Amino acid sequence: MNNKTVSRRRFLGAMLAAGAAPLVLPGRLWGDSAPSRKLNLAFVGVGGRGGANLGGCADENIVALCDVDSERAGGNFNRHPDARRFTDYRVMLEEMGDSIDGVVICTPDHTHFPIAMASMRAGKHVLVEKPLTQTVWEARTLQRAAHHYGVITQMANQGHASEHIRLGKEWFQAGWLGDVTRVEAWNGGPSLRYFGDPKSDPPEEAPVPASLEWDLWLGPRAERPFSRAYHPETWRGWWDFGNGPLGDWAAHTLDLPFWALELGAPVSVYAEVGESDLKNYIPPWSEVLWEFPARGDLPPVTVRWQDGGRRPEPPAGEDSVGGSGMYMVGTEATLRTGGRPTDGLRISEAEKFAELRQNQPEPTFPRVQDLWREWIDAIKGDGPTPGSHFDYAAPLTQMALIGTIAQRVPGKKLLWNEETGRFTNSDEANAMLKVPARDGWAYDIT
Repeated sequence: MNNKTVSRRRFLGAMLAAGAAPLVLPGRLWGDSAPSRKLNLAFVGVGGRGGANLGGCADENIVALCDVDSERAGGNFNRHPDARRFTDYRVMLEEMGDSIDGVVICTPDHTHFPIAMASMRAGKHVLVEKPLTQTVWEARTLQRAAHHYGVITQMANQGHASEHIRLGKEWFQAGWLGDVTRVEAWNGGPSLRYFGDPKSDPPEEAPVPASLEWDLWLGPRAERPFSRAYHPETWRGWWDFGNGPLGDWAAHTLDLPFWALELGAPVSVYAEVGESDLKNYIPPWSEVLWEFPARGDLPPVTVRWQDGGRRPEPPAGEDSVGGSGMYMVGTEATLRTGGRPTDGLRISEAEKFAELRQNQPEPTFPRVQDLWREWIDAIKGDGPTPGSHFDYAAPLTQMALIGTIAQRVPGKKLLWNEETGRFTNSDEANAMLKVPARDGWAYDIT
């Protein structure tokens, strides 16, 4: 099936038949403007991942750029001289008003939630970098808020818009794997570039760079001195700002099994971790095990994550595993990818894979160009709800964040109640579901 030749009616019909979420209409109508007109987009977080997201939306009008570090954002500021510049997203939303249609959020994890909530409250469609949020409560609240405010949403885990993830699910649904009851995933991190190697907790203080608005960078988190161990990239290893390799990579590495196996919420999670003297920093290694119940005709599944040099045994038919990857063990075959669904998708058993390549199942999921075009087309009314909309992205993020809580309460099997959104056997773990926000940074649905 080719998206250039499939009619709009067949495209939407196929999406609905495949079980995709129904089309959500934009919160504001277009009036006399044609649906195909260019959108006015604002970007919050212009350095780092901001560059990739700006590139993905390059065919639209880039009307506002917001970043707390003028030096880090300087290159993209200069590439878009006509866009208004801001350091505070709240000022941007207030001053730009209806001249913004959508907001793309590319900041550190701990500020995804307040920026997305403020943007949705203002009637803006939102695209948020992965992971969707930094806490479980935030993920569940963003999911409810998307319905409350009636906006188009997307999480930027690129693989979910790919050909490969669709092939993987189609292979599973066609029965090539049989019943899958075990998933193994691993990551070679934490890398020095993105996680650093701090020697103390709290880390060594340093003068605030002249280009940085440190208080705005902290956002909802408690005040503290500036440290190079936090900014610009190594915030990912600190529990107040990021969620380690698991929080950083699960939206990629576990995306295919979460979608294909319809995992939903686990019933339990257990972790073992390496010892560390840094209480507020991630452990040097971890193993996390989730248990998922039966889902209709699908059997119970265990999902294991390993990082910090820990890896599973190679799957049947292979001699080794790489630095990062995932495999789903079925009664008929084992499906394998690298760290993303787009990396090395295959069946591990060579003869089985050769047979599959000669007998590909009929496509059941329409193909899309990329995650940005998918979001943009949905806003314009030219396509269905994006695949990584918050009804999908929030539960995927929640699975990972439940795992990061287990990493901080190691050696104890935590029992999860999805209806209440709480653990049934650990007050310590429940205290990590939501982090109190500083005055002026708290948001809820209103």
